Amino acid sequence: MNSTWFRRFTKPLDSGPRLVCFPHAGGAATAYMQLARALSADLDVLSVQYPGRQDRYGEEPFTALAPLVEAVAAELAGELAAEPRRPYALFGHSMGALVAFETARLLARGDGPAPERLFLSGRGAPETRRSPLGPSFDDADVLAEIRRLNGTDQAMLDNPEVMEMVLPALRADYRALGTYSWGGGEPLSVPVTALVGGGDPMVTLPDVRAWRAHTTGTFELRVFDGGHFYLNDHLDGVAEAITGGLLSPTGRA
Repeated sequence: MNSTWFRRFTKPLDSGPRLVCFPHAGGAATAYMQLARALSADLDVLSVQYPGRQDRYGEEPFTALAPLVEAVAAELAGELAAEPRRPYALFGHSMGALVAFETARLLARGDGPAPERLFLSGRGAPETRRSPLGPSFDDADVLAEIRRLNGTDQAMLDNPEVMEMVLPALRADYRALGTYSWGGGEPLSVPVTALVGGGDPMVTLPDVRAWRAHTTGTFELRVFDGGHFYLNDHLDGVAEAITGGLLSPTGRA
């Protein structure tokens, strides 16, 4: 695996299902380091590294969602083509859920295998909401939103040097979300597991249940205690949901 788009935080596996994880707005591949380590050793976990952050800081981040999806889908298709019989699934949180969903839709139009399951976390179905910020947002709006979601260390938010490095990716990701508009389309046949924090200030349960209409496969909803970044406090529960959806006889389609 030589692609600049994917990172591993556990030992690579030559067999077994592969899980590809898509970060939230402003997030990097390392957002999934702890989850990767909490998951079953029978899963090969890849985390997507978007341009404009960490070791890809020198690259321009995408400011529109469609070209980001096209780029990551092309890279992923290349990885999948090398092992066409190996099952895989996609996991995305918040913005990552939308990128994972649209990536699955794009891959479904090709000749490669479909994912075994989509795990869509902290985000309602695509028709239910737009970007949380208005079209003319500034850095103060971005920081206020990050504070509201309570998913970032306060010390980091108060460190100007750190924020100078982080803000370009955050700005770009929120602009990308602002460009997105659900245009309709046929549902996928891929089973979907939707996950959400019961106290998420961004997402309602009806919004999350609306994912059901986007698949002809099975649908499961998992609600956890906590807010938008509930998964930081429920790594074992999220890992169990993923493992059950991919490795158990009843979980796989």
